Amino acid sequence: MADYVFLGPPGAGKGTMAAMLCESYGNIHISTGDILRAELGAGTELGNRISACVQGGGLVPDAMVGELVRQRLGKADIAAAGFLLDGFPRTVPQAEMLTALLVDLGIELGRAVLFEVEEEMLIKRLVGRQLCPECGAIYNTFFSPAARPGQCDACDGTLVTRKDDALETVRNRLAIYWEQTAPLIGYYEQRSMLTRIDGSQTKAVNFSALQEALSI
Repeated sequence: MADYVFLGPPGAGKGTMAAMLCESYGNIHISTGDILRAELGAGTELGNRISACVQGGGLVPDAMVGELVRQRLGKADIAAAGFLLDGFPRTVPQAEMLTALLVDLGIELGRAVLFEVEEEMLIKRLVGRQLCPECGAIYNTFFSPAARPGQCDACDGTLVTRKDDALETVRNRLAIYWEQTAPLIGYYEQRSMLTRIDGSQTKAVNFSALQEALSI
């Protein structure tokens, strides 16, 4: 199976499409957030250095993130199943670092997949999101509201909204994406590695478009 990088703004559906592709084809979903948390929990030397950065209020340096990604991509299961990177790279320097480490590992990236969604829809997807802490059900006040406002249809739990989904926070997250991450589009486009997907449709339609675009 080929190896992929998923790109796109918050709310574009990268995580959902990644989960569906990995479930269908066996790719290993690599989330940098997950491996950072795992390293912190393991208490390794690198994890302690990462912890010091986080506790000091700073960002984890690219070199540390790159080392974690290198370690994960170097494991035997990746060679057998292929990977799907979600959340990395986020900047052009990170993309350049990823390209170099893939060369070192003898891995050829298949495609960089960009999920495109209009900003108005992104905001509605994020601001309207409601979660049930009891059963994990997810609703959206704009697109898939609960039958009873604020109450889970499945278990009657009280729905909550994440702090990250507040309107001002969402606008800030999108602004950071357009400033830092959007230039990755040009990076992969110049290398004829970019595949664009209209991420504004339903999950089923988006996944079908992804399968067709990747010829899988």
